[in-house]
Amino acid sequence: MQELVYLIYHDPEVDKTYGYRRINLALKSMGILHDDKTVLRIMRSLGIQSVIRKKRKIYPHINPDHIAENHLNRDFVSERPNQKWCTDITEMKDSGGNKVYLSAVIDLFDLSIVSYKFSNRNNNELVEETIRSAFTANPEATPMIHSDRGSQYTSYMFNGLMEEYGFKQSMSRAGYCLDNQPIERFFGLIKSEYYYRKKFIILSQLESGIKKFIDYYNKRRITLKFDGLAPLMKREQYNIAS
Repeated sequence: MQELVYLIYHDPEVDKTYGYRRINLALKSMGILHDDKTVLRIMRSLGIQSVIRKKRKIYPHINPDHIAENHLNRDFVSERPNQKWCTDITEMKDSGGNKVYLSAVIDLFDLSIVSYKFSNRNNNELVEETIRSAFTANPEATPMIHSDRGSQYTSYMFNGLMEEYGFKQSMSRAGYCLDNQPIERFFGLIKSEYYYRKKFIILSQLESGIKKFIDYYNKRRITLKFDGLAPLMKREQYNIAS
């Protein structure tokens, strides 16, 4: 049992990021049944634990062109795919201090990443490319799409994009980062489980690694909320049932 826990924890994709609950779900998928406390006790005896996430800094946003109501209102439950999306941008750097911005859209039904784009500029074009990519992948979708009040999302460009695709726009209240918790949590996860634990000599190395992590996250990473299913496994289960 100790050896299995050790092997799951040190799996190259898991890379020491699973806590006792996810390790126990991995064991259950192998037909090995134990309670969470037993797995926690084994992890402590081995001197291993999941990584700790850093808190995200909050920066003020100014000069909005268009402010939407907070229609999402922290109702993060979605009954079907493409009903509610959240979007945001986060910043990362290589070891030389060169910045890259990751813009992403997450589906609240299964927490899958619908689309994402990289850019060395945090601007309207980055957001536009991300949304257009999400629509291209889901041309029949007309979700509510929630964001914070960043200048890209309050711009006339973004408002026009919402009207073009028939999306319902929703925005967080000023200063309430938890109003956009699902995408904030994803960015925290990708940083704590991957970005903060690696060294990236050049930006292309960083971008390549993030792409691989998102693929792993969507297709294989155990999600406690879905009883061990990865996001796209949850979607496949829904599609089969419907």
